[in-house]
Amino acid sequence: METLVYKRPESLLKDGHFTFCPGCGHGVILRIIAELIDEYNLQKDTIAISSVGCSIFLEKFFNLDVAGASHGRSPCVATGIKRCKPDKFVFTYQGDGDAATIGFNETIHTACRGEHITTIMINNTNFGMTGGQASSTTLVGQVTTTTPKGRKAELTGYPLHAAEIVAKCEGTAYSARVAITTSKNIRQAKEAIRKAFETQIKGLGYGFVEVLAACPTNWHLTPVESIERIDDIIEKVHPLGVFKDVTALEKA
Repeated sequence: METLVYKRPESLLKDGHFTFCPGCGHGVILRIIAELIDEYNLQKDTIAISSVGCSIFLEKFFNLDVAGASHGRSPCVATGIKRCKPDKFVFTYQGDGDAATIGFNETIHTACRGEHITTIMINNTNFGMTGGQASSTTLVGQVTTTTPKGRKAELTGYPLHAAEIVAKCEGTAYSARVAITTSKNIRQAKEAIRKAFETQIKGLGYGFVEVLAACPTNWHLTPVESIERIDDIIEKVHPLGVFKDVTALEKA
């Protein structure tokens, strides 16, 4: 008799086909989110918010209600939905160009208000879908389509550290940065997203998880080389860690 040990989450569409570039990591993160939604039996009560960027086709992947938002405005749409329907579980799925560049003002004010929503921000240090332009998280020296000679601090400043800044907001209940480069990191990423989900479920405040992920297409690297770049270079600028956890503070 065979024992089922692994299956496609119910919260992912059975006939959905990811349109992401090979090796980018979005598929892994969407799977983690879908697994957690299933585990908490939230499928019928969840509303996901997609925005302009790699998340724009979210409704093609998730077997959930999905609402769209203008570039950078997902937290606004999520806030309106959550306030109108406080019994719903609402999360945004955004890139660094969306959540930490064009829409960082919305992200910060959402955190300051302590909105009971969750944001998953995929940080691949560039505007992935729109051509590989520099974002606020782009590393100094990194070559992008808008920094062809590498980002220069004296011209465009230094990388923005979203998870650390969001953690400083009083309304934030949980903020962390994770990566999906190894099996261990993937497990830790799932636990971080679980924590962020639980802060919403318990009504504790805003939950924010920044996920370091690869962008082989715009980095002009192979998927394997992209993973190595995250581990060897990007994590030195954007270190992994939990920067705020109100449940841990309460236990202390």
